[in-house]
Amino acid sequence: MSENFAYPVGLRLSGRRVVVLGAGQVAQRRLPALIAAGADILLISPSATASVEAMAEAGEVRWERRRYQEGDFEGAWYVLITTDDPEANAAASAEAEARRVWCVRSDDAAAASAWTPATGRSEGVTVAVLTGQDPRRSAAVRDAVVEGLRDGTLAAPRHRTRGPHVALVGGGPGDPDLITVRGRRLLAEADVVVADRLGPRDLLDELPPHVEVIDAAKIPYGRFMAQEAINNALIEHAKAGKSVVRLKGGDPFVFGRGMEEAEALAEAGIPCTVVPGISSSISVPGAAGIPVTHRGVAHEFTVVSGHVAPDDPSSLVDWAALARLRGTLVLLMAVEKIGAIAAALVAHGRAADTPVAVVQEGTTPAQRRVDATLATVGERVAAEGVRPPAVVVIGEVVAVSSRDHR
Repeated sequence: MSENFAYPVGLRLSGRRVVVLGAGQVAQRRLPALIAAGADILLISPSATASVEAMAEAGEVRWERRRYQEGDFEGAWYVLITTDDPEANAAASAEAEARRVWCVRSDDAAAASAWTPATGRSEGVTVAVLTGQDPRRSAAVRDAVVEGLRDGTLAAPRHRTRGPHVALVGGGPGDPDLITVRGRRLLAEADVVVADRLGPRDLLDELPPHVEVIDAAKIPYGRFMAQEAINNALIEHAKAGKSVVRLKGGDPFVFGRGMEEAEALAEAGIPCTVVPGISSSISVPGAAGIPVTHRGVAHEFTVVSGHVAPDDPSSLVDWAALARLRGTLVLLMAVEKIGAIAAALVAHGRAADTPVAVVQEGTTPAQRRVDATLATVGERVAAEGVRPPAVVVIGEVVAVSSRDHR
């Protein structure tokens, strides 16, 4: 039992001498962590891989182009032996033992005085796994733990007191699997979640019972929570010492008013972390089989908010310029105004038979696609009862996949 049991410990090697024998693939994998630890690294090897040589050229390690010699471990705190010369490895291991220097051997773990664990890191946490002499199992356990920490399925909330902070998290287009790994992890650590209707609702079911969920839904044609009230809720809960996540649909800065919230937090002196999300402007067309660009069809795509009609004095969109573009137009929040928008594009020169696809509730189980042209899209949306959220795609890219969706 004792021969296969290792006492785990974290070595603080900053400024301390570490000797590495060999500069092949094993050393190439081990050196970055030693460099990151700030070790004073002496590399001894007649040759090296291109990557290891680059580390030496950058001054990250000191490389002596020769074989091992007795006395190389004088003053060393830690030794890593990675050569393919059994005699040299045995002699080096004996010197390390005589000098009482912890020594790792890549060729013979049983003869080593130390083992290198399978190591991974996530947000300041180092995971190190040892399973005796089964490195593949160690790596598998490490990967499972690190992945769980990163995606939030393994909850490990911070318990030390920290200052007020808010995370603006883009939840993606709707499918809960499309939130970023960092976004899911922050949700797992949250005390308060201020959630939009267009955020991935299924993620809220995964939250522990103690998490307070505040409904900030801006429901079209119905009740809404004023932006000022949202800002105040974020500020008040953060100042109360809570870990606050503002969960938004898509990306916080793509028509998500995320910058308004970031500015309000800055004015209140509260640090804010922005976690980008997958925007529905790209992901929803993709989920419906529509590429927003395609070789020989569209070399650009433009994303436009359609919540203001073209003839509204408050509109900031140059619809005449958009009509002259040959690429793809992607409209968000445009269901109510799509008839007027289509008419404006045609009036400014876009062909009336330009293909249009309207994708409702993209990436969710309720996703559906309605195809039309600029001439017919207003009538089709009304006849089909299309409701928000929906993404409108205008351009020849719609025709690329339309045969599979009609």
